[in-house]
Amino acid sequence: MALQFGVFDHIEPVPGMELEQIYKLRLEQIERLDSAGFYAYHLAEHHTPAVHSLAPSQNVFLAAVSQRTTNLRFGPCVYVLPLHHPIRLIEEISMLDHLSGGRLELGVGRGGVFEAFFWGQDSDVEVNYARYVETLRIIQEGLSHDQLTFNGEFYNFDELPMRLHAKQSPYPPFWYMRNVETAAVDGMNTIIVGGLDGFEANVKRYHEEWEKHQGAGALTAQGTEPKIGLVAHLLLADTDEEALAQAKPAWEVYRWNLGTPRRLEAERRGLTQFYGDKMNPRPASAPPRELPREERRDLDASLEESERQQRRENLRGGLAEGASGGGFGSIAGSPATIREYMDEYIETGANYFVCSFQWGDLSHEQAMRSIELFTAEVMPHYLAAPV
Repeated sequence: MALQFGVFDHIEPVPGMELEQIYKLRLEQIERLDSAGFYAYHLAEHHTPAVHSLAPSQNVFLAAVSQRTTNLRFGPCVYVLPLHHPIRLIEEISMLDHLSGGRLELGVGRGGVFEAFFWGQDSDVEVNYARYVETLRIIQEGLSHDQLTFNGEFYNFDELPMRLHAKQSPYPPFWYMRNVETAAVDGMNTIIVGGLDGFEANVKRYHEEWEKHQGAGALTAQGTEPKIGLVAHLLLADTDEEALAQAKPAWEVYRWNLGTPRRLEAERRGLTQFYGDKMNPRPASAPPRELPREERRDLDASLEESERQQRRENLRGGLAEGASGGGFGSIAGSPATIREYMDEYIETGANYFVCSFQWGDLSHEQAMRSIELFTAEVMPHYLAAPV
């Protein structure tokens, strides 16, 4: 299978630019992604007091995307399911899938308890996780049946007619972000965040868990090979020096946008229950995100990890991978440098690569320049690469 390319986006604030113009320019970018042959556009969901996501109602923005593109697939990555009523979401999913001619991709997740608190929900991580699991079950049941009967902890439905269905059967492809085991157990595609360190281990783990839970050679519910990809925040320029000079300050702004406003709001209100790692704790019943240390050590040794790590340091030129509060990775350089990175990426066995082109305080023009260099001088080398 050829390597496919996607884009992950937060739609962050742009200094000095009105919201209307931010949306207008982002849609121009997405039209370019469509014409360049990207597989999908994935849009995150975050809400106030976060400041790094200006499309908190993803479906509104994605409806515009559906009308401005022809081939590009698109969708949330992720819908924060505890914040959504499942019936309303089923109806909007069905609408978007038909508006786009069947191009919707569905990322799902539990989100964090900090935003749940500001929505007036129970901020207990176990309750939040239970709400996610129940909402997911209802959505999948409702999208694939003409009637919905469900008795749960949070919702109850008795032979509720499902008047709308998605165009894709039994429903659009599902994605789970950050946790390969959860994705594999539930038969979903997956996107991982972070650097290349450990990514090959996650690819291996995903395929092992997929085979264990779905069966050897099993396809997704839509009959496609499951995808696993890594998000990389990219900045391309004509030279490494130019790229790094632009990327380093933007990366610092991105890191601030991603974590600081929420932390400051918690501190201002004295919400000590959300300090540090407690802003997004892990449910006890959720699978771990990382391999056990012993398995990771064995795999690292087999991959000559120290040699690879040094090569990554040379590629990054000092722009840290996985340094942000959200664990996302970044790389800046000339097209030749990015191709070196991609050569190593191919070795992981992943079949999907997820770019992020506008982040921090990067301008529309900088992002478009990155897109043009990537699509002209990087993508063609890998679209037909065996994985």
